[in-house]
Amino acid sequence: MVRLTAWVHGTVQGVGFRWWTRSRALELGLSGHATNHRDGRVHVVAEGPRDQCEKLLALLNSGETPGKVTLVVESWEDARGELSGFEER
Repeated sequence: MVRLTAWVHGTVQGVGFRWWTRSRALELGLSGHATNHRDGRVHVVAEGPRDQCEKLLALLNSGETPGKVTLVVESWEDARGELSGFEER
């Protein structure tokens, strides 16, 4: 189990991006959250099997998201196991 942290840049607030991310993460069986930040980025944290987290990352980079993603900065670590469900914050 791993923890993916992704900072998503672009036009990703006010366009349903967090809802879309939550839906994709739940389809993949991941736990975590998607949070808006004042600087316009969305912070995504997802925990689960690495292959499922990699699928979510690929979706974030796919160009099929609401709005327009210009950059995704990712980091990986071991899952902490403290998350359940997937929230929009």
